[in-house]
Amino acid sequence: MLIRTLLAAAVAVGLTAPAQAQNYPWKPDRPITIIVPWAPGGATDQVTRITASEMEEALGQKVVVVNQPGASGSIGTKNAFEAAKDGYTLTAGAVQDLGVYKVLGMFDTDLSQWNVYLTVANVPVISVNPNALYKTLAELVSAMKAKPNSVTISTGGAASASHNAAEAITKAAGATYKHVAYDGGNPAVVAAVAGEVEATTQLATEQAEMIRGKRLRPLAAFSDKPLELTGYGTIPPVTETLSNLRPPTSYFGIFVPKGVPQPVVETLDQIWREKIANSEKLKTYARERGALFAPAFGAAAVEQSMPVVRANAWLLFDAGKAKVSPDTVGIQRP
Repeated sequence: MLIRTLLAAAVAVGLTAPAQAQNYPWKPDRPITIIVPWAPGGATDQVTRITASEMEEALGQKVVVVNQPGASGSIGTKNAFEAAKDGYTLTAGAVQDLGVYKVLGMFDTDLSQWNVYLTVANVPVISVNPNALYKTLAELVSAMKAKPNSVTISTGGAASASHNAAEAITKAAGATYKHVAYDGGNPAVVAAVAGEVEATTQLATEQAEMIRGKRLRPLAAFSDKPLELTGYGTIPPVTETLSNLRPPTSYFGIFVPKGVPQPVVETLDQIWREKIANSEKLKTYARERGALFAPAFGAAAVEQSMPVVRANAWLLFDAGKAKVSPDTVGIQRP
């Protein structure tokens, strides 16, 4: 009797798992690859691995995350775009990066060529090595003004969310700094911890453990509201020091090239609507790492993304880092 019961349970489990996968229009028959165009351990890598595990559960198929850093994320992103458009090669990152590669002359693409699936919004934090003299953002700004192009700030690379935060802060403050770029957020954070640079503007998700461990001292969150970080406390908003600054929201997610079969898009839409929008894993990640849970897809995701893309494109242009004017590629000034 016990054996029959166990066999019946096994059959029931065997039937249930495939049945869930068959609710989707697309049934992948081999592993899916998500290219993270940044180094391991950074914000994109962190949230993508959690998202991949949620997709695996939904599809009943392996989702592999592969890191391909370089050229501010444009190399891995381009590789995903040029792969066969069959739904088996996706990419990930910050939508503000994806939207400005054309402006930077790195990769001829824009949001209209991608299906956008957002997961979280990340907040950069300007932090310093604990041995640094600066106790407040105002003190750091004063030093940058007193020593033009001398105070070193690490970022994950040109046009990354952290680089844009550094540019926006210094522009609003009327100051300058020395930019030290790395191939991803994690190396940039490690550089600040090791004392290779004086400060970093990497995302809270990348700095959280170092801040909690008192190996970095946060001065301000790149937002207009205080940032609550579990295990640390409150980080004041950058607007408390620079009232003329309007920080845009930086959204992260998964990007799928247009041209993939429609069942792939319909399946991912359904996964985002039913699973990602209710993901306790992603909610916990956001709460513990200092991010905002912000799932969206389709037209709504693109609409949410455009303000930060416009802000990013024009910030880079005004700083002399763009190869073409944003308005020539359809990005109007905010």
